[in-house]
Order: sequence, then C-alpha cells, then structure tokens
Amino acid sequence: MSRFSETLTDHFQAPRHAGCMEAADAIGIAGTPGQGRCLILYLKVSDGRVARAQFEAHGCGVTIACGSVLTELVEGRSPEECKPLNADQLIAALDGIPPDKQDCAGFAIRALQNVLLQFQSKNAVS
Repeated sequence: MSRFSETLTDHFQAPRHAGCMEAADAIGIAGTPGQGRCLILYLKVSDGRVARAQFEAHGCGVTIACGSVLTELVEGRSPEECKPLNADQLIAALDGIPPDKQDCAGFAIRALQNVLLQFQSKNAVS
C-alpha cells in the first residue's frame, strides 16, 4: 500500500497549471523564494471570477500536489468564494495526505490567503 493516494501522486507527477504567470492580477507567496520551501500562487481575475490560476512550488512532492489541486479549486470561483477554502479541503481533494505532511496543505492555503489579500488591496475602492 502506497503512502500517498493516487490523486496526490498524479498531481505531483503531472501538476496542473504549473509555472509563472505573466501579467497576473495578484501574486501570493508562502515561504521565501530561494530559501527552502516556497509556493507562489498567481491569479488572473475576469468578470469577478478567477479565470486562471497558476503556481510555482519549490519543496516536496506534497507541496507541489497542494499547489496543483489548489489551482483547480479556485478557478471559476470569485475571490470572495475562495476565502473560505481551507487545508482540510485540500487534503480531501487529494484523497488524503499523510499526517507528517499535512502542513503542506496549510502552507498552500497561506499562499491563497496572501494572493487574496493582494487582490483585495489592489482593487479596494478609495
């Protein structure tokens, strides 16, 4: 029996929406680029919905899988609808994460919270 679910393994081996996004509407970072684990989340918002999400991740396979599944979960939602997403939902979407790696889901959610804060501050009505 594998330590990782088939879904998690698939997202690690073939991550969805991986790579830098040019002209992103907002960028959220968890960690520090070049200094250990890092996840950068990019959002493009159109007509009040996340039209595209991409990520870059440096770290373990679970961190990469969390970034991948997170992009799938946010696309099509409004930024407001993305706010309640949490680590448990990422874990469920990956059909489980081993207990010693569950902090990776929280790490990805931190990047989401940061990108949403940046989007909100850039689009605040004066």
